[in-house]
Amino acid sequence: MEIRKPFVLVIKSMVTSLIIGSLLIAGSFVLVRSTPPTQLEQVLEAGELRVVSSNGPTTYYEGPNGLTGFEYSLVKGFADSLGVRLVIEDESNLELMLTGVESKKYHFAAAGLTALESRHKNLSFADPFMQITQQLVYNSRLRQPSSIESLRGKEVLVIANSSHTKRLDALRAQYPDLLWREVDAEMIDLLELVNKGEADYAVVDSSAYDLNRYSYPKAKLAFDVSDPQDLAWAFPALQDDTLFSVAQRYLSSIKTDGTLAKVTEEFFDRHIQEVTTGEAMALTYRLEQRLPQWLEDMKASAAEFDLDWQLLAAISYQESHWKADARSHTGVRGLMMLTKNTAKAMGIKDREDPQQSIYGGAKYLRLLLDRLPQRIEGDERLYFALAAYNQGLGHLEDARVLTERMGGNPSKWDDVRKHMPLLSKHQYYSRAKHGYMRGWEPVKFVDNVLNYHKIIAWHQQQEEFRIATTGAGNRISLNTPSKSDDSKDNQTDNGARNLSVL
Repeated sequence: MEIRKPFVLVIKSMVTSLIIGSLLIAGSFVLVRSTPPTQLEQVLEAGELRVVSSNGPTTYYEGPNGLTGFEYSLVKGFADSLGVRLVIEDESNLELMLTGVESKKYHFAAAGLTALESRHKNLSFADPFMQITQQLVYNSRLRQPSSIESLRGKEVLVIANSSHTKRLDALRAQYPDLLWREVDAEMIDLLELVNKGEADYAVVDSSAYDLNRYSYPKAKLAFDVSDPQDLAWAFPALQDDTLFSVAQRYLSSIKTDGTLAKVTEEFFDRHIQEVTTGEAMALTYRLEQRLPQWLEDMKASAAEFDLDWQLLAAISYQESHWKADARSHTGVRGLMMLTKNTAKAMGIKDREDPQQSIYGGAKYLRLLLDRLPQRIEGDERLYFALAAYNQGLGHLEDARVLTERMGGNPSKWDDVRKHMPLLSKHQYYSRAKHGYMRGWEPVKFVDNVLNYHKIIAWHQQQEEFRIATTGAGNRISLNTPSKSDDSKDNQTDNGARNLSVL
């Protein structure tokens, strides 16, 4: 016999079930909301890593084909390891930068920060990626000072209101005769003053010295003024350390696999060598052993884009020493050292394919020549195009604007080359549209390419003269160099480097 419940009881039962179900759902919702996503999960879900930094020579700056820089390379590697997009926020005010990290406006700061004990209250510093030391530099015309004691009675330049002044103030307790003068300047300014002989001594950071020592060869290193200090990324001091822990593992991995050492060498040990006697000898040897392999491709690409093949040869020698598999940690590769973006824009699929690299480099140089303002005429167009090949049209325009602002002719290379290095100084690059630039590099790049071009042209003339007078045929071998040739070439490379480094 079927027993039916009264209608009212059925309704009450249904309502009760709905209430219980709602409570269960609400309870589940509360349970879920009580465990919000971790900081790492938030980054992965958003698909971006927000990092605050300050535009400058050791942090990040705009290169010929996008952002680059020492710390940028490290942070970009971290973002790539997470599979997220890197967003760099620029902040030159240190107090605002650190406050922004503390308030979680940014995920962390990467701006050459020293992991000072006084900053640990509201910040967590990752393991250091570099150490810097305060160092004394002196003009090379003077005898090298050996200690603080040898500076008694002599004036030392130091940046005003810096940690350097605090260090010297502490040393004065032991050396009452220690004198220094505070100046409102940057470390690169101090190096320039010492290099010119307008100051005898100055205190700078080891990173600033390493970065600029080839540009200011008369500013010599004397001794360390302080103990090494750690540079590290600054994270907010949170109980949720998921992102911090992953960053720690990343930093450990790039130290172990050599990536950190390679990036450090790329940005702090890189320089453009002057063409010395040793380098010229090495070039002459390579003209016979390497260039013949690429000669026909250079001539073909030069003809297609109405260029001088010897100029292409000079550029590729400056960029890669005619090594088809040349590559840089910053991402440039091949004979003409094209970036990935440039190669893509030029329709190049394989940058390490010599024929494609030469074609892409020639096409890019022609594009730069054509895009320069029409008022730049004659050989000036070539000089400006070479500078743009090295640093990009944006930075070149910044240099031209600065040149005009300072009373120079923005369409004359001799004027622009004098002002271009100023864009490595904060007082100038902070007002430039494209920010910091390693301003001395394009100047040396243009000089070197033009010098190499002269040597290649002279060598070619000698070959043509020899052929015309002897009829013996071209003595340059078109075969790939043997292993013994490579060994000899490596010996020549080493000799050239020893002769070239100042």
